[in-house]
Formats: sequence, structure tokens, C-alpha cells
Amino acid sequence: MFGLETGSLPRADAQKNHRARQQFMQQQYENEVVLKELGLLQDDANVYKLIGPVLVKQDPVEARSNVEKRLDFIGGELKRLDSQLGGLQDKQGRAQQQVMKLQQELQRTKQGGSAS
Repeated sequence: MFGLETGSLPRADAQKNHRARQQFMQQQYENEVVLKELGLLQDDANVYKLIGPVLVKQDPVEARSNVEKRLDFIGGELKRLDSQLGGLQDKQGRAQQQVMKLQQELQRTKQGGSAS
């Protein structure tokens, strides 16, 4: 149950979720562009991967496979974040209902106290 002062926690978590989702969407877009570019190459083309300050030669088929795996991972993370966001929205809705219920009880208490 939420206290009145903790009603912003689901909102803060939702904002954190949104930032993570934006980051994954950007990575997804970048990886899709890389996959398209790799698709334009012939299998015997030279592909290099930047590892730290060094360019390392990589097999084009292996490079495509790595990018596809990365896209699968990113897609899974986006689904997880969507699910998490739904839970946070439910939690926030329950907190808002609890606050409204407490406000109504307070209002009834005030009305009952002023009627005496």
C-alpha cells in the first residue's frame, strides 16, 4: 500500500522505464541499419569490428549472425520493459484509487465533525 508521500514512486519508475526503452529503441534502430548494410555485402567482403581502439577482421556471416542475435535480445528487452510499464501503470492506478479513497474518508470525517 502507498502512503500519500510515496505516490510518485511508480511515476519515477515509469520515467526510468521510459528512458531505458528509448535507449533500447535507439540501439534497435542502429542495429537494423547495420543489418541492412551487411545485407548489401557479398559473403567474401571484408568486415571489421571495432574492439576498443582496434579494428578486428570478422567474417560477414558471423557479423550478420551477431547483429541478428543483438536485435533478438533488444526485442526481448523491449517486451520486458513494456510488461514492466504495464505493471507500474497498474500500481500507479491502485495508488491513485487509494489516495482518492483516503481523501473521501477525510472529507466525510470533516463533514461529520462540523455537523456536530
